[in-house]
Amino acid sequence: MNNVIQSLCGLLCVELPCRKQFNCAGCVNIATPAWGSCKIKSCCEAKNLPHCGQCPEFPCRQLKEFSYDKEHGDNGKRIEQIREWNRIKF
Repeated sequence: MNNVIQSLCGLLCVELPCRKQFNCAGCVNIATPAWGSCKIKSCCEAKNLPHCGQCPEFPCRQLKEFSYDKEHGDNGKRIEQIREWNRIKF
């Protein structure tokens, strides 16, 4: 996996202030997130996908809900990041 892709959902982990707090290397590099389970990570791993953008259902309802969540969302930024990864084709 190219180290540019740090997450399965399109988050750029290096930009997250909580990254150091949790000592997180990005969900593509860890078995379980420090905060517990992640539906997006579980879904990608069950489908053996490198990230959500490789899924035929992209962007699925679950990813949209995650991306537009009022508390933890990013107003679609992660979905656009995944589209960029798909254009680059790692």
